[in-house]
Amino acid sequence: MSLAINTAWNAVSAVLQDKFSFYDIKQIVGLAGFNEGLIAHLEQKQGGGASKGQLMTGIDKGLSQFSEDDKKHFLNIVIEEVLERKRQLEAELGKYLSRLGWKLIDGTVIPIDILDLSDLPELQEKARKDLIKAAKRFRDGDLSGAIPSACGAVDSVTSTIYEEKRLGDTGKTSFQERCKVAINAIGIFDDVNNELKDIEWKESGIVPFNKNLEGALNQAAFVMQTLRANMSDVHGTKPVLKPLVFDSIKWSEILVRIMSEK
Repeated sequence: MSLAINTAWNAVSAVLQDKFSFYDIKQIVGLAGFNEGLIAHLEQKQGGGASKGQLMTGIDKGLSQFSEDDKKHFLNIVIEEVLERKRQLEAELGKYLSRLGWKLIDGTVIPIDILDLSDLPELQEKARKDLIKAAKRFRDGDLSGAIPSACGAVDSVTSTIYEEKRLGDTGKTSFQERCKVAINAIGIFDDVNNELKDIEWKESGIVPFNKNLEGALNQAAFVMQTLRANMSDVHGTKPVLKPLVFDSIKWSEILVRIMSEK
């Protein structure tokens, strides 16, 4: 396995070995696509036979034959099976994964630096799912697929605001314009103005701050709009710059959070 996936597997395999029986482990990895023929000779017998440690070593050896994509797919199915059988293990598994640079979000393992876990529960459900999808696609190397998911999270929030505020048809405006109109419609900058006054900022500081905040959000929306037009491709044939895809997910999270606060 690659180093990153291997660290996540270390946490998951530790939970498997500690919390599940020998034959449950065999069944779980089999359901996740592991060739059980590779460990068929490992059996537990009364008074002897193979140990769970030997079983896990056999699984590790078998996983070395998996492609990188198959390893990721395997890992997530194993986690799904673990949590379906013992939901109470979610906190423990999440703790182990977080120490190794991963997050467990809705049963999906995602690198810890992609999404802010503390934000997600407060977000609109559709937007939250799209953000997780974007992070998962980024993790799995589907960079051109991550961009439309990140933009889709913002689309869902702006669509809700447009509907609630009766702002018109979102299909007739650009992504950047929808973000600008939606943010203004819910009074974000008025709120920031009042909150800064509450902590005794001077007007001379508030005005340029709000102006630059508005500009930053507007520019982030423009960048996302441009990336979706030029790097988003269901066939994966367009050239994609990975750092910009990562940034688009972070910008999406910021925009969604700001527009979800009211």
